[in-house]
Amino acid sequence: MMKKRYVALDVLRGLTVAFMCIVNNPGTWAHMYAPLRHAGWEGCSPTDLVYPFFVFCMGCAMAYSFAKYDGLTGASAWKVLKRGIAIFLVGLLLNLYPFFPTSSHEGMTFWQNFGWWLGHKRIFGVLQRIAGCYIVAGLVILLAKKDTVKVFWSIIGLCAVYTGILVVFGNQPGPFTIEGNVSSRIDVALVGSSHVYHGYSLPDGSSADFDPEGLLGALTGACTALLGFLAGSLIRKSTARYAEPGLSVSEKESCSPIGIVARLFFFGCACLAAGLVLSIWIPISKPLWSASYVFYAGGWALVALAVLAYIIDVRGHEKLFVPAKAMGMNALMAFVLSGVIAKTLPLVGFSQARIFGANEFTSFVFSLLFMLVIFCFQWFFYKKNIVIKL
Repeated sequence: MMKKRYVALDVLRGLTVAFMCIVNNPGTWAHMYAPLRHAGWEGCSPTDLVYPFFVFCMGCAMAYSFAKYDGLTGASAWKVLKRGIAIFLVGLLLNLYPFFPTSSHEGMTFWQNFGWWLGHKRIFGVLQRIAGCYIVAGLVILLAKKDTVKVFWSIIGLCAVYTGILVVFGNQPGPFTIEGNVSSRIDVALVGSSHVYHGYSLPDGSSADFDPEGLLGALTGACTALLGFLAGSLIRKSTARYAEPGLSVSEKESCSPIGIVARLFFFGCACLAAGLVLSIWIPISKPLWSASYVFYAGGWALVALAVLAYIIDVRGHEKLFVPAKAMGMNALMAFVLSGVIAKTLPLVGFSQARIFGANEFTSFVFSLLFMLVIFCFQWFFYKKNIVIKL
């Protein structure tokens, strides 16, 4: 039997998962539908909000799952570390899938080819970054004993430390550039050049040793989760207090569904403003997960949650979002399943471009169909009241 959940959060997570399936699985990357492309090194498109929304939702859920903890103890710290390690290993296994080389090198034996393949697999990834965010954010929450004021100042502190590391150890042409950032040097020193992402290009056209899900960015990624924790704490505490007798009219209004919506929207706008102001000195950069990106993307997540809470909790239109709710109930499973299917299709000879055609429209159509396939699995688990957790 599923526990009672905050529906607006499940809906936001579900919409995020659906959009993730669409942007991560185009019919052809060479003809990707233009509005679904990432902004690049600097800037922020709607596609660049998918990842932080996912992390924000995780942090929001932590306000509920961490309610049973009184502070940092050996047992609570181990539970946080254990779950973080489990998420990291799932991400690493997804990187390794299908667990054998799918191409061979001339002159190599099977085992030589297998060794070369294993020596060039990426260590970091989306789930690995989420694991790092969960561990850092979880330990901060436990250390702060769930005190929201301390958590807020922890966000400021982590952003300051991260930015300071980039500035102090950055090289020319600048600490926030793809050539000069220290994050890439840290990752290469830890795992080697052959185990990091190579999808970004340097100005001379060569491939950069830069991993957008590297180790250092977990500091600011955790800040996005902590913003979610603050939102979740506001919702959980206000909802519980609203049922208490003897509240004044003003206190009742503040804790009411519309009061929660108003505060979420206000804090979202404040974060957006903070992100834009910070961007004067620190560029909004998803690959770096810069401090300005933390507040800018977090602001949009707060605003989106406020809008959904208004429609669902204030206006009472929950039934409209049942499909999105179903999509969000097993978010981790949806991510893993989409990755496995996307990697399996080429192995069985399926070519999106050959079947659907190579243009932006057919690429977008394939993305939608892919998302609907994932939705069918999610709907099945939802109807069976099954929630898979680590």
